Amino acid sequence: LKPECIEDYKAVHADSVPGVRDLLVEANMRNFSIFLHQLDDGNWYEFGYYEYTGDDFEADMAKLASQPRNIEWLKVCDPMQIPLKGYESWAEMEEVYYNK
Repeated sequence: LKPECIEDYKAVHADSVPGVRDLLVEANMRNFSIFLHQLDDGNWYEFGYYEYTGDDFEADMAKLASQPRNIEWLKVCDPMQIPLKGYESWAEMEEVYYNK
C-alpha cells in the first residue's frame, strides 16, 4: 500500500459501503477481511482473507468484476495499492495450513 494513502485507505474501508459489501455476498465471498502490516523493509503490505462458498469461482469473479459499483470502488482503491512484482492486483497466497 502506498504510505501516503494508508489513512485514506483505512477511512474508505471503515465506512459502510453496502453496495460493495452486497456485491461480495452475491459473489459468494464471506468473512472478507483485509489486514495491514508494515514489514521490516519499511513497506506496508495488505493481506486479504475470505471464504468462498460458491461452486464456480471464475464465473462469480467475472460477474463481480463487471458490476459498475465494483468498478467504481476499484477506481478508488486500486490507485492506493502497489501490486507485487508480476501482478496487476492482489496476489494469491498458498494455503499451507487450515484448521476446521
